[in-house]
Formats: sequence, C-alpha cells, structure tokens
Amino acid sequence: MERSRRLTPTAIALCGLAVVLPGCQDTTAPTVERAERIVYTSIPDRFLRVFAMEVDGSNPTALTADMQTNLEPSWSPDGAEIVFTSWRDGDQNIYLMESDGENPRALTSDPANDRWARFSPDGRRIAFVSERDGNYEIYVMDADGSNQVNITNSPDSHDLEPTWSPDGRRILFTSTRDTTAAGVGYTLWTMNRDGTDLVRLPVEGGARSGVWSPGGSRIAFTSYRDDGDAEIYIMNADGTGQLRLTQSPGVDEMPSWSRDGSRIVFATNRDGPPEIYVMDVNGTGQTNLTRDTHWDAMPAWRP
Repeated sequence: MERSRRLTPTAIALCGLAVVLPGCQDTTAPTVERAERIVYTSIPDRFLRVFAMEVDGSNPTALTADMQTNLEPSWSPDGAEIVFTSWRDGDQNIYLMESDGENPRALTSDPANDRWARFSPDGRRIAFVSERDGNYEIYVMDADGSNQVNITNSPDSHDLEPTWSPDGRRILFTSTRDTTAAGVGYTLWTMNRDGTDLVRLPVEGGARSGVWSPGGSRIAFTSYRDDGDAEIYIMNADGTGQLRLTQSPGVDEMPSWSRDGSRIVFATNRDGPPEIYVMDVNGTGQTNLTRDTHWDAMPAWRP
C-alpha cells in the first residue's frame, strides 16, 4: 500500500526553489488522494463483470474480462485495490486486483464457495463468507489470504454480508439466527472482530445489507418491512432512529456510503433491470447513474 509524507507550505515553497535543498527529498511514502469512484457489478452481455465509474455515472470502465463471472467488488481502505468474488476457477473464491483491474490473484482456494469479502479499516484483514463448514459462516483472514478463521461458528444459521465498523473493532452482518424473535428470515447483528459479544439490532420485518457510515454513528440497510418490498433505511448505530429513505415499488437494496457520509449509492429495479442510483442521506435527490439496459448492482463507493 502506498504511503507518503505531507510537506508544509514552507517546505513546498523551498522545494520549488531548489531541488537540492535538505528536506526536499521524498524520504517517506506520499499519501495518494485517490479520486472518488464507484465500483459495481454489471452484465453488459452474458457474464457478470466488475466495473468502475465516476460518481456522476460517467466513464464506466470494465475491470474484469468477459467470459468470466466476477461480482461483489469492494475497495481496500486506500482505494488502491479491489477485493471481489470470482468464478474463474470453477467455484466462488475471493480475489484481489489493482484498482485498474491489473494483477488479479486468488486469496482463497477452498472447493466450497467463498464470497462477499470486505477489508478491515486498517487494510490488514479481510472478512468474508464461506460455506466450507456446510452452511454460510463469516471468516476473517489476513490481507494476503493467510490465517483463515471461522469467527461465527453457528451451524444452525446462515451468517452473511460482513462489514467492519470504521474503528475496526466490530463487524456488522446479516444472519438467519433468532428468526423466531424477529419473525422474519434475516436480521442484523454486530459482534467483536473475533466473533464474541453478539448483539442483535432491533430491526423488525426483515433486514440485510447493513453498512456503517464513515463516522460510525449510523447504519444504512435494506428492510423488507414494507409489505415485503425492499427499501433503504438508515438508523443510529444502536438501532434507534430508523428512517426510511426510498419509497419505490421496485426493490431498493445494497446501500453504500459516500466517503463524506452525505450520500448513499444503491441498486434498484424501479426502472426495469437493476440500475445504480445515488441519493442524499435524507433520501432526496435520487438519481440514476448507470442509465442503461444492463443489469447493474452491488455498488461500493471508494473510501
């Protein structure tokens, strides 16, 4: 990952006068300010492929090849890499590639399906879902694919869609456990990064695809409470203050926060095939970004 130092205004001015001045050499790695982009999954022809676009929907660029199935992309914390799910080896495995699609390499190789990978905020670990134990469980591994550990260990439920809190201490996830209490198939839970201290969030009517805001004070999620129709909601991190943001007859799902927490990108089929939309955090200004006839979904905003 890239690092660098920031020069003070005085140092910048001095470096502009003479490149041989002491202190002007780049002795530490620079911090690269990467442009805001959205990565997503699309079916331009027959295969699911990973694309990236500008936050206004312009410049859509394919990052994975045709004739392969690749999906569920997500950024590394510095925006330099993208972790994603790929079927290129005959079953679902977790892959990592550069942000321009170069240098793809496998992080998992288990014959069971591995999917839905998300980086920890410090970039050192990746949470993902695997069914290698007979049901979907949440695992954590080092960023190079080593030390893969099951942290949910719940054979009687399916645990899915892990995302990290901004401080890296807890993981938010979707589960089928405790469905009697919830009265539905999916509920939202949090746990420590080692799988301890399980807490079910008070979201009734079915919910999934939860994701923390950049500051960690709020959570956006998909709820099925509205007559089974999927809509985007936000709430405080403890589950209070739940507010509905979308009200379309189609399925609105898979929210992802902008880096400043002011907007949310999501997928919806309100216009026919799924498209990528963006809206303000209060639900206003809902705008179609992809505007095509393709299947477009699973968006993730560059952190």
